[in-house]
Amino acid sequence: MTATEPQPQSQHQPPEPRRAERRRLFADLTPLRTSADYRRLWFGSTVSWVGQGMTALAVSLQVYDITRSPFAVGLVGLFSLVPLVVFGLYGGAIADTVDRRKLGLFSACGSAALSIALATAAFAGFHRVWFLYAVVALQAVCAALNAPARSSMIPRLLPPEQLRAANALNSMVTTFGTLVGPSLGGLIVGLAGYQTAYLVDAVAFSASLYAMWRLPAMLPDRTGSKRASVLDGLRFLATRPNLRMTFLSDFCAMILAHPRALFPAVAVLWYGGDARTTGLLVAAPAFGALLGGVLSGWQGRIRHHGQAILIAVASWGTAIAVFGLTRNLWLGLLLLALAGYSDTVSMIFRNTMMQVAAPDEMRGRLQGVFIVVVAGGPRLGDFLAGSIADLTSPAVAVTGGGIACVVAVGALAVYARGFRRYDALDPTP
Repeated sequence: MTATEPQPQSQHQPPEPRRAERRRLFADLTPLRTSADYRRLWFGSTVSWVGQGMTALAVSLQVYDITRSPFAVGLVGLFSLVPLVVFGLYGGAIADTVDRRKLGLFSACGSAALSIALATAAFAGFHRVWFLYAVVALQAVCAALNAPARSSMIPRLLPPEQLRAANALNSMVTTFGTLVGPSLGGLIVGLAGYQTAYLVDAVAFSASLYAMWRLPAMLPDRTGSKRASVLDGLRFLATRPNLRMTFLSDFCAMILAHPRALFPAVAVLWYGGDARTTGLLVAAPAFGALLGGVLSGWQGRIRHHGQAILIAVASWGTAIAVFGLTRNLWLGLLLLALAGYSDTVSMIFRNTMMQVAAPDEMRGRLQGVFIVVVAGGPRLGDFLAGSIADLTSPAVAVTGGGIACVVAVGALAVYARGFRRYDALDPTP
């Protein structure tokens, strides 16, 4: 076609500029179109995340039915957190040593077997809190082994230029599971009991197992014969300033400006609400995070990922700080959604930097560190926010935390000039 011979547009097809606008706005689906292996892995992860969300809620409800103690329900999170933090690092080291496909397959089988154990116990009328705590802890061990293996597979399935789009799609998986899984779990428990929710979760794992089964062998690239160790991974991270900055910037948001623990008090003191208002406050960041994945097409034009991360974390802190000043519920929900959107943008670029700038033999261990940061950072943030609110007020804790996040990430931006100059076309760890 020449400049003087324009091609006629089809009556049923939008003009090319409009299609380009849509590509810039919505998530890039190229990884799903070009790689059948990634497509199966993505679909399997989506189904299994929904199932895990169902089980997490069902366990919490069952513990409360047995004990009638909110403290006992809170211990469910502790029994999940400790194995994630402890085994997250070692799971990454194992993923850098063995066939990642087999590790992902075996750990997913373990999770499915544990869901079957929960269902069997519920059918048999075996209602023991210690048993539920034990299963939750073992599920966290399986998750800590599965996540580094699965994440480090993706750079082997896709070319580097598609990794950012893949991470945006993966963010939609986790957020969708977090939003839909508990809601569906509550509905199923109410209609058919705990055993049915656990069985549905076990069946949901079959999609992930099938996806892992169809993958080729995923042995890590090793430059030497020495086995991978956690300490070697930490030493590698200590000598790679750009990769180290991805974790430090996330700590600014998750520790300094994480007001989730204050939502019950905020719902009552600021908005005169109840548990339903608390639910809205919890759901707003998750909804924004989902939009961050859906509306991620524009991110493909960003080359300087370090700058994007710093701006996204500063946006999170700003939204949280302003949220602490408002007393209008709908404006507050909007600000929390903006914070969730910013968090997803930061996460997409951070994951992409880890996958592109790190050598294959280190990807599992870096993902293990990522699990520890994601699991431990928000808990530290909850503790900090709650402590400051008790000493002062929720408003001081929320707004002060947001301002502290912006100041801290600004200091990192001044200090880490190389991180600001990081170029996706010439990645350096």
